Amino acid sequence: MTAAAISHCARCDSPLERGDLRCAICAEVVPSSSGKAHALEVQLLRCDGCGAAVTFDAKLQGLSCAFCDSLMHLEVLTDPVEQTESWVPFTVPQEEAHAALKAWLSRLGWFRPSDLSARARIEALRPLWWVAWTFDATVRVSWAADSNAGSGRSSWAPHSGQVELHFDDIPVSASRGLTDDETQELAPFYDLATAKSAPDELEGATFETFDVQRSAARRRILKEVKRASRERVQQAHIPGSSYRNVHVSPLLRGLETHRYSLPAYVMAYRYNGELYRAVVCGQDAGCVTGKAPYSLMKILLVAGVALALGLAVARVILAQ
Repeated sequence: MTAAAISHCARCDSPLERGDLRCAICAEVVPSSSGKAHALEVQLLRCDGCGAAVTFDAKLQGLSCAFCDSLMHLEVLTDPVEQTESWVPFTVPQEEAHAALKAWLSRLGWFRPSDLSARARIEALRPLWWVAWTFDATVRVSWAADSNAGSGRSSWAPHSGQVELHFDDIPVSASRGLTDDETQELAPFYDLATAKSAPDELEGATFETFDVQRSAARRRILKEVKRASRERVQQAHIPGSSYRNVHVSPLLRGLETHRYSLPAYVMAYRYNGELYRAVVCGQDAGCVTGKAPYSLMKILLVAGVALALGLAVARVILAQ
């Protein structure tokens, strides 16, 4: 039993984690400390394009999505939803984020247009907080794999074992506005120790909201627990120098989740009439991720040179 499990569901007797609004097994609403069921109605803006949900504020929010610029519509959720517990503050000013985008465009590599940084025109720069869970977990992992250790005359030998692993502050994205690749790029650059109980005042900022129940969050977290367990086993517990057919079965012995809002700048820029998106970490301007165009002429040039070399080698071989 995890230390965070403080009660049991009144309907199915499943253990409840601290902060649960509904039972993860039967979806029964968890009573509040007053003994009454949670009654929560949330208004949010839902993007018609990427599906992101952001807080509704008639004064501050526009009708276009801060993530993808699509139209948004008002949505009302009557079921209990998760809420941000901690807000990681911005430490990168907007001017520095703007400069970071230009620097990123200039170092993307030879296959990009030579004038990309000079001609790219930033059309929008929006500060926002995107949402993520983190989890601490203690896991008993049973594993099995083939490795070259002790294989004798064969290439592979079977191995198996059990190991107890502990994970701290493993991030799991809850964002719909940012892609999984973008959030994985950004996550390592945040200092969770700087988190506050409320966001700083920042003009024009967008606040993404959690829009799934704890049960759905737990499924994502358990998937990440299995992935992280497999990675740890492969790194430190399978004997030998090579392995295959790795299987892991994690058994949770403790799990505690936390809900964070993390700062970033989403930038829309245009090059040769096409619109692209980049994201700058709100705590480290050195972390920039996003989309950028390729130079078709450079790609064709390299393909042509490779073809010419291939034909030349073929002629030499045939001549012999």
